[in-house]
Amino acid sequence: MKDRYPITWLTEMAKVQRSGYYKWIKNGKISRHKQNDKALKQHILEIHQAHKQYGYPRVKIALRDRGFMVNHKKVYRLMCELGVHSIIRKKCRVWKNRVSRVFNNVVDRQFSERAANEVFVTDITFLPTKNGFLYLSAVQDLYNNEIVAWKISKRNDLQLVLDTLDELTSKRNVYRSILHSDQGFQYTSIKYHQHIEQLGMIGSHSRKGNCHDNACIESFFSHFKSECLYLLHEDSNEAIIQAVEEYIYFYNYQRFQKRLNHLAPIEYRHQMAV
Repeated sequence: MKDRYPITWLTEMAKVQRSGYYKWIKNGKISRHKQNDKALKQHILEIHQAHKQYGYPRVKIALRDRGFMVNHKKVYRLMCELGVHSIIRKKCRVWKNRVSRVFNNVVDRQFSERAANEVFVTDITFLPTKNGFLYLSAVQDLYNNEIVAWKISKRNDLQLVLDTLDELTSKRNVYRSILHSDQGFQYTSIKYHQHIEQLGMIGSHSRKGNCHDNACIESFFSHFKSECLYLLHEDSNEAIIQAVEEYIYFYNYQRFQKRLNHLAPIEYRHQMAV
């Protein structure tokens, strides 16, 4: 009723102190920060129940796979507040037996003035829905920033990456093309390395923990989320998938870019081919 009557009248009728009312307004509601922490704690407990051997570094990775980009210090703090810790003894890490392959950074942030099919960049981003997360894997041609191939999956795994590569090879000649990515576990796996070699492509990896080395595809994901995803009124799987398809079509055919002489990526490619 505060929109119709003065607070002074209402507190007097309710027989409460006005200062007490304002104190309740200030402290009685949970802040958004605390709400986010509460949600993170629930996920941490679920991860701990499934993997009691996980310490805070692995819990951080598990949260990332669920779509939460959280600093390891925050994960450590929340685990301490929950009284959650690894059940195994602390020991030295041994990396020499880790089964992974890392390519040299062939691209080295040289994103501009590339020929068609010369350099492709790829990455995965998460898409929150009311039923959990979907994962979008995309491949971009640095020649005109065109999104050449993409796949959506409920699982963030190697198969999603391989399916995206199959989509790419069905559309473009990739022999001796460079394929650049970050050092996600999918992109450093033995199977991914073997697949790149079988296709005759040249693998390239960003430096570890350096998102700027793969800035072009990160920029596309950022545009998609701010211009489309965050504006949706429905967050069902079907609505998200449809939004991805419609935005990629818009991005490739209609969204002009200053670097492309104010042309859309496919329009630029067609004009340069004339």
